[in-house]
Amino acid sequence: MPPMQHPMTSGAAPDNLGLAWRHRFASLGEAFHTRLAPMPLRDPYWVARSQSMARELGLEEDWWHSRQALDAFTGNHLPPGSQPLASVYSGHQFGVWAGQLGDGRAHLLGEVQAPDGQWWELQLKGSGLTPYSRMGDGRAVLRSSIREFLCSEAMHGLCIPTTRALCITGSDQPVRREEIETAAVVTRAAPSFIRFGHFEHFSHHGQPEALRALADFVIEHFYSECREAPNPYAALLTAVTQRTAALIAQWQAVGFMHGVMNTDNMSILGLTIDYGPFQFMDGFDPAHICNHSDHGGRYSYQRQPQIAHWNLFALGQALLPLIGEPDEAMAALEPYKNAFPAELDRRMAAKLGLAQANDGTRALVGELLKLMARERTDWTIFWRRLALHAAGAPADTVQDLFHDRAAIEHLLLRHKELTTIDGQATDANLMHHSSPTIVLRNYLAEQAIALAKQKDFRMVENLLAVLERPFDDHPQHADWAGFPPDWASHIQISCSS
Repeated sequence: MPPMQHPMTSGAAPDNLGLAWRHRFASLGEAFHTRLAPMPLRDPYWVARSQSMARELGLEEDWWHSRQALDAFTGNHLPPGSQPLASVYSGHQFGVWAGQLGDGRAHLLGEVQAPDGQWWELQLKGSGLTPYSRMGDGRAVLRSSIREFLCSEAMHGLCIPTTRALCITGSDQPVRREEIETAAVVTRAAPSFIRFGHFEHFSHHGQPEALRALADFVIEHFYSECREAPNPYAALLTAVTQRTAALIAQWQAVGFMHGVMNTDNMSILGLTIDYGPFQFMDGFDPAHICNHSDHGGRYSYQRQPQIAHWNLFALGQALLPLIGEPDEAMAALEPYKNAFPAELDRRMAAKLGLAQANDGTRALVGELLKLMARERTDWTIFWRRLALHAAGAPADTVQDLFHDRAAIEHLLLRHKELTTIDGQATDANLMHHSSPTIVLRNYLAEQAIALAKQKDFRMVENLLAVLERPFDDHPQHADWAGFPPDWASHIQISCSS
């Protein structure tokens, strides 16, 4: 497919959606991307829209009423001022070097500026073949697009760093996966979609100047505090290490499993990126594997912190030509060993209603997790009920979740004693805002997808509204905050999307 040629513009000009575009990533040069247009989809229609993300971008409330918007975010007619491209990167997949990868079904349109001054890259996912599609068809299906759209916005609602999603458009155009499905396009938004794999690509292929240009670009635009460091590239690795450590702690605290923590799925900005076979924990099982393609359990819940550190080590190796000394690169990774457990301790203490972690909170959390793992206690419901109990609900609210009532009674007593020992008062409000009422469980996504396949998008819309406010009570959807049905444990999610 020949690249699509676009003249570069020096300044941002508004298009007729009211968006003003610029193209900083494109300015890195041809080694970083291929310019080409998305492939049109026939007879597109709206599936879902995030008005929250639209408002963030400064779009009018009725922005989606126009055919122009539908065509633009399907890739059928480009927004004026956009300059679509697909970027190249490489990476380790399931711990094995996979060689050259890249945006195999995504087109970056450029950056637009929000009213608050924030710049957002907008990317179409599922928009057709690129030079990096390998054996793929360049498409995404409705099923996976709904999952990505909902989870992107759900994670934002949980205050966990993430890429965002503006909308999904669909088409009856068939796409072959394990069975014939239909095509869809998700419009994603992020300050940057640069991944660890971008750095690995240029390092592995012996392109030090491109590697330096990429690192300088990231420092200049996203880690300006590193510019004046004695070794800016080591400082960059340290900063990414700290952001990644904080992100993984947030995942663990909310019971989130990514499912495919390959280095090409790791954001250089510490964002959750690429929602494939993700899952929020139902019954607590530290060894749970949410991706049925992950036969060895590399990306199980309990291994996510270790894998993140491994991925950071791979990033450090990629940056070594710039950092210089291996010892300095290793020192830049060292903060992970303290930053991750410290952040997780803090977040788990907050779930106990305590502002500071200490030996007492760590010991109690450890005992609670052992009991929960033994009984496969529902992660989200347990922590939410503990918050309700702290706010005045009877102890049975929590105790009824366990067969071993004596064990949980003892641990609830220890929780109460913690406040006496160190003088901290249990903060029920802190607990309330640390343990959501509702998360995007797999069965909820499956129900929404089943209806969407029949062109009924109401559950997608209603789920989005609830997931945007996950810490609130939603009486009209109380069942969504309850226990998953028995059949939910048999749902299998793979990398196929």
